[in-house]
Amino acid sequence: MTQKFNSFVVFAEMRTGSNFLEANLNSFAGITCHGEAFNPHFIGYPNTNSILGIDQAARDSDPGALLRAIRHDPSAMGGFRYFHDHDPRVLDPILDDPSCAKIILTRNPVESYVSWKIAQATGQWKLTDMKARKAAQVVFNAAEFEAHLEALQSFQLMLMNRLQTSGQTAFYVAYEDLQSVEVMNGIATYLGVPEMLEGLDKNLKKQNPSPLSEKVSNFAQMEQALGRLDKFDLTRTPNFEPRRGPNVPGYAVGVRAPLLFMPIAGGPQQEVRRWMAALDGEKQNALGTKLSQKDLRQWKRKNTGHRSFAILRHPILRAHEVFCHRILNSDKGSFLQLRRTLVRRYKLPLPEEGTEGTIDLAAHRAAFMAFLTFLKGNLAGQTAVRVDPAWATQAEVINGFGEFTLPDMILREETMANDLTQLAAGVGYDSAPRIEPASFHGAHMLGDFYDDDVEALGAEVYQRDYMMFGFGRWR
Repeated sequence: MTQKFNSFVVFAEMRTGSNFLEANLNSFAGITCHGEAFNPHFIGYPNTNSILGIDQAARDSDPGALLRAIRHDPSAMGGFRYFHDHDPRVLDPILDDPSCAKIILTRNPVESYVSWKIAQATGQWKLTDMKARKAAQVVFNAAEFEAHLEALQSFQLMLMNRLQTSGQTAFYVAYEDLQSVEVMNGIATYLGVPEMLEGLDKNLKKQNPSPLSEKVSNFAQMEQALGRLDKFDLTRTPNFEPRRGPNVPGYAVGVRAPLLFMPIAGGPQQEVRRWMAALDGEKQNALGTKLSQKDLRQWKRKNTGHRSFAILRHPILRAHEVFCHRILNSDKGSFLQLRRTLVRRYKLPLPEEGTEGTIDLAAHRAAFMAFLTFLKGNLAGQTAVRVDPAWATQAEVINGFGEFTLPDMILREETMANDLTQLAAGVGYDSAPRIEPASFHGAHMLGDFYDDDVEALGAEVYQRDYMMFGFGRWR
């Protein structure tokens, strides 16, 4: 049978027991773990100069060379330990390689944090004899711990997502599992090494076996601080929206003004483009549009001091504009096929095509509320209909911007007239024209029927935008 793996990586962090895990892995004749091979401060171990004939300078110049040397070492299955702050240049090649086995070592983050603080205080990072043990009490710093926790969780979530999307699995090991010879032998079996251990390595000792209450001088404060942390992330707004990429061809750059407009579908667009063109006394069609990413990079290089911006619209007003323009409407600009699907499959009470101009206010309100109800399920991934950019959350749209470039400024529609005047002045246009008020589609305006029930349903649908951007009632 063909060997499944030709190398391995142990994803771990400081004070998680990775030294002990490595010592036991190296007890197998067919396994060689090369320490922290890609630690930016040393190579392998603090007192070593090279790994497989490659020194630190050569590794830093070409980390791929060391990665290849470990993968193709004929003497043993080679691997190394990788922490979240190690050389990021090798992370993608590791994660993208299914022939590199992934072992993920975890520990209670409070315990690893306290252990790290003690090691910092004593200077003792390994213990081989209890006679040499150095003890210390440390002070728990809540802000420092939260930053520590955030770094660990973000890295673990990234690992999980990358393995899921590439169809790979990892061997998970908890700190407590390290005392099991059966688990160590299970790792060897996972790696394809037939050898078994009869006992664990006895050289390394647990450095701080006492309870946390004896290791932390402000233990009561630590308990209080940890009590404020939401362990199960109960306040998180679930997000099942598909990730969005940057719609660079939809961006607009000034005729001469070094401004980049990154529009959000469903928000003010034509008015902003006309204003940008008017800065240089031009018509809207003179703006730079339909750019490729290469085009935009070149524009950025040529326009030193450029500014980019996006404009948020209140989620309910945005949803109503999209409803009127794309769904209620059956003429130009309509998502006609989708309109028919929403009527047929989701029972939206829309008027016959071509008669929407005669809809009365009560029927308009009922149809819009039905559309909001549809959006609630659509954004939660409960419908077969795509999440269109026109009604995707603005948080997700802006998140997609970040795959290429983020806006310098995120403005709000209600204050954009003053904000754009200041933005223009910042790039040398002291006499900028005032932007015209936004125009809206539909026979009935949101203000004609807006009430507490509309607000409550809209806020439920777009709770992510409300939370992320601090939106309150529309009016």
